[in-house]
Amino acid sequence: MARAQLFILAQATFAVFTLSEDVSTPKPKKVLDTVMSPAYIPPEEKHGSYWKKSAATTLKSKLKETINTDKAKNGILFIGDGMSLATVMAARTFAGQMERGLGEENVLEFETFPVTGLARTYCIDAQVPDSACTATSYLTGVKTKYGVIGLDGNVTRGSCYSQLHKGNWASSIGQWALENGLDVGFVTTTRVTHASPAGMYAHTSERNWESDADVPEECLSLGCQDVAYQLIMNNPGRQYKVIMGGGRKMFFPNTSTPLAKSTGMRLDGVDLVEKWHEDKMRKNATHQYVTNRDELMKIFSSDDLPEYLLGLFHDDHMEYHLKANNQPTLEEMVEVAIKMLNRSAKGYFLFVEGGRIDHAHHDSYARLALDETVEYAKAVKKARSLTNEEDTLIVVSADHAHTMTVAGYPSRGNDILGSVDTAKGDDGKSYTAISYANGKATSIGSNGRIDVTLKDEFKNGALNFSYPSLVPLDSETHGGEDVAVFALGPWQHLFTSSYEQTVVPHLMAYAMCLTEDKHKNCETKTHHRRFWTSNGVNNKPNVFIYVISVCAVIISCLRL
Repeated sequence: MARAQLFILAQATFAVFTLSEDVSTPKPKKVLDTVMSPAYIPPEEKHGSYWKKSAATTLKSKLKETINTDKAKNGILFIGDGMSLATVMAARTFAGQMERGLGEENVLEFETFPVTGLARTYCIDAQVPDSACTATSYLTGVKTKYGVIGLDGNVTRGSCYSQLHKGNWASSIGQWALENGLDVGFVTTTRVTHASPAGMYAHTSERNWESDADVPEECLSLGCQDVAYQLIMNNPGRQYKVIMGGGRKMFFPNTSTPLAKSTGMRLDGVDLVEKWHEDKMRKNATHQYVTNRDELMKIFSSDDLPEYLLGLFHDDHMEYHLKANNQPTLEEMVEVAIKMLNRSAKGYFLFVEGGRIDHAHHDSYARLALDETVEYAKAVKKARSLTNEEDTLIVVSADHAHTMTVAGYPSRGNDILGSVDTAKGDDGKSYTAISYANGKATSIGSNGRIDVTLKDEFKNGALNFSYPSLVPLDSETHGGEDVAVFALGPWQHLFTSSYEQTVVPHLMAYAMCLTEDKHKNCETKTHHRRFWTSNGVNNKPNVFIYVISVCAVIISCLRL
């Protein structure tokens, strides 16, 4: 009898554990016992064979990879300012959900690059870095102090004497490229004088000295120059073929001028755009200054590109993509830049910054931060489509992280910008999947934790809704964790492992033969000619045209 009862009990227990997935389950007592409730799971994913096949496909792809040790004729460095790994995960999910997918299975363009590494981002005096010391790291290969650009660690922040001593200067990979005969340019969605792009050309002990109005009078009297002045008047900045971004007010006097769309902030009365024009006239070089998308696209559509291009599309930082009006996207600016720089027979170096990811995070505007990351990924995709991975090295990374996190055990496919669907907090209130360790959105009120999911801004998906944070601050801070580095092209295999952020420009320079330590293919490797259409798109070689060209050369030689 006892055996029969045990058998019946065992059958009942088995029945409980084999109920269909749609049977309701009691609320778990522990968080780790959370029961998920996804709206949909792709049927094929429920079978182990699907994942084994997926792994096999990845393995086969990896086994087919070959090491390319040819010279990298061109180099493109993409920096997503503040693009932490959490941001990458959330942005890929956001992009997938925008396309009506579950989201988690989506992949951003640079995530398909074959090689990935990790870079350590600290400053020599700070555990968590800023964009100035990191720009110095990934553009000059030298770590420095917080708030300092293009100078080594022997400087004191805000000290003019430190800035003037050329022994402290750290040159950028942009300058290295110029010294080797390459063309150089940079594109950013921030002010072109902001910390990240300034690492391409400036030497300043204070990142905030963007115009002369920002520099203390005693420093100006000693000869310290602001960042905008250095870009236009000094090398290497004035040698750059392409400069695009925001920050128009840094270049014009605080009185109206013919070229300015609005009043600038310079106190020295100098019109730096006019100075840029005069410099190009002395060089007898064609050049164009543009201020909006229409003007830029007119140049792009032209058969006669200028030798130099300066685009200042906003008085301050460029607008967020979702708020922009007659402003080029990062993708469009990259396309124009590559079309211009590709004319160089010796190659080029291009720096691209998706800078407003960082600004959105500082305001805890998660929706804007994710959209800016998606736009950044589109720019990477465009660059990849316009170049040849056989001779162009593309490196994608970030300068630093942020405190944003994705947590709370939401179900698969749950709105990445929504509330966690599986449970509430112990206080009985809902909470968002995305939150910040610190920031401008206060989370705790007089009655305990604030349920932000009840706010209209959250319900309506307002662009300026600040996601909750634990520590109230006027601006959310950076994070100190490592950032990912993605690489595609010649010598991509060098970018594996974990290393200091300062290694990045040195690896790129080695691949591009910009250093004294040159690999064997720097001089001996001959690159095949690539044929380009009028819009700069890289097409496969036209065999007929190639044969005709060779025949023409042979006939010419025979005549001699």
